[in-house]
This record gives sequence, structure tokens and C-alpha cells, in this order.
Amino acid sequence: MKKNVGKTDSAIRYVIGIVLITLAFVLESNSPWYFFLLLPALISIVTGYLGTCGLYAIFGINTCKIKEE
Repeated sequence: MKKNVGKTDSAIRYVIGIVLITLAFVLESNSPWYFFLLLPALISIVTGYLGTCGLYAIFGINTCKIKEE
């Protein structure tokens, strides 16, 4: 896949992921919110790391400044 997530967008995704993981661990592991916080956190961190976002590709959004040939 082409990279479509820029550096600023990637940093925001990392911060959101860390905040959600922190909230998940603050809550009890028996809480149903535990998994509802961990899943988007992991998706956010992975898409920030890889530099690609499936939803961005579907909607034609590209925040990456580097153009691939």
C-alpha cells in the first residue's frame, strides 16, 4: 500500500493510541470498555507506524508530503 499518513498525523495517532492504552489499563480488566479501548489504540499505533490507513485510501485522503513514484 502507498503511504498516506504524514508525520504530524502519525504523531497524533501515537498519542491517541497511548492515551487509549493508558485508559484501558486504568480501568479494570473485567470492564467491557477494556477491549473497546485497546482495539482502536492498537489500530491507531499500527497505522501510525506503517504510514498507511485503509480509511484514508478509501476516501482518497493523503497527509503524507512525500510523493512516491
